[in-house]
Amino acid sequence: MGIQVQEVGPRDGLQNDPARLSAAQKVALVERLAAAGLRRIETGSFVHPRAVPAMADSEAVFAGIHRRPGVSYSGLALNGRGVERALAATVDEVHLSFGITESFNQKNQRQSPEDNFRAFCELLPKVKAAGIPCTLTFSVAFGCPFEGQVDPGRVMSFVERAAEAGFDEIGLADTIGVAVPSQVSALFTRARGTIGTRVPIAAHFHNTRSTGLANAYAALESGATIFDAAVGGTGGCPFAPNATGNIATEDLVYMLDGMGVATGIDLEALIEVARWLEGQLGHRLEGMVMKAGPFRTVPA
Repeated sequence: MGIQVQEVGPRDGLQNDPARLSAAQKVALVERLAAAGLRRIETGSFVHPRAVPAMADSEAVFAGIHRRPGVSYSGLALNGRGVERALAATVDEVHLSFGITESFNQKNQRQSPEDNFRAFCELLPKVKAAGIPCTLTFSVAFGCPFEGQVDPGRVMSFVERAAEAGFDEIGLADTIGVAVPSQVSALFTRARGTIGTRVPIAAHFHNTRSTGLANAYAALESGATIFDAAVGGTGGCPFAPNATGNIATEDLVYMLDGMGVATGIDLEALIEVARWLEGQLGHRLEGMVMKAGPFRTVPA
């Protein structure tokens, strides 16, 4: 399998933004991203609207998009009710996620990581029966805002069990943006050594401390094949104090293109999406390439 860039802007990018886009604006964002060449787009989340009000209209967004052939439109769920809503909205993939640490997961999902994992394993057959893939992502896998450093052995225990349970992809997320490249390299190398190549490993980095792209490079060199990013560098977690945006999709694509790693994404079109989104949100976005533009070896 080649490298895949998974756009999470319509979900993770917008869920904590101070601006609130309408369902029609979100549909326009998803369709612009697909037109720019994104083939995997996390389009919304099916969580309780009181917990994440910005995602309350995800059903309307899924109903409104014109689905392009070859594009996978996924949805995040955190419990059985969320999975039911996601399946009813005819998502192409179900994404499940819980926090590795006790404190974070209790604040986020009001149960222990162990109970959460068992519940997701029980939901997995339902998703499989619908004929769609299911990803399990472990958030705060590198550091927790409440407990500090996370034991890599704890992460690996969940990774191994998730692979054995039959999840189609496993994600490791630096939810609060504290990881550094050496830490990323060690964890992804260990994960690949633990589960081999039978399950793809996804990387999800926030750029809170400006290490996001360096961490993505470390993950690439250590066996990750799927990379989450959000157009314009949007993002943040409602349950993680001081967490800021994801790595910007256009910044990631610029780096991968320059390294000769094929993404199938039109960088210039993606930059225009980021600039359009900045106008829709009404505030400055953190992406760098959207400001500087692509580099041309021959000046225009």
